[in-house]
Amino acid sequence: MYKVAFEKRAEKEFLKLDSNAQKLIASKILELQKGNFAGDKALKGKHRGKYRKRAGDYRIIYLRENNLLLITLIRIAHRREVY
Repeated sequence: MYKVAFEKRAEKEFLKLDSNAQKLIASKILELQKGNFAGDKALKGKHRGKYRKRAGDYRIIYLRENNLLLITLIRIAHRREVY
């Protein structure tokens, strides 16, 4: 079981979304908390070391620290804005 922490920016982005998008993203965050990383992609370039989880048209960008069992959510935004 992982601990999930929001960065301030990610928390603000999450709270601005409509309720349907929030429910979808919350379910994906619960999957991350349980350690379900299936289908997640490692990012390249300036985002090296971070991962992406798809949630409909939204993307959850996160940093996974295995030795601490901590997941830090960096961005939650529409796929055209997130990178």
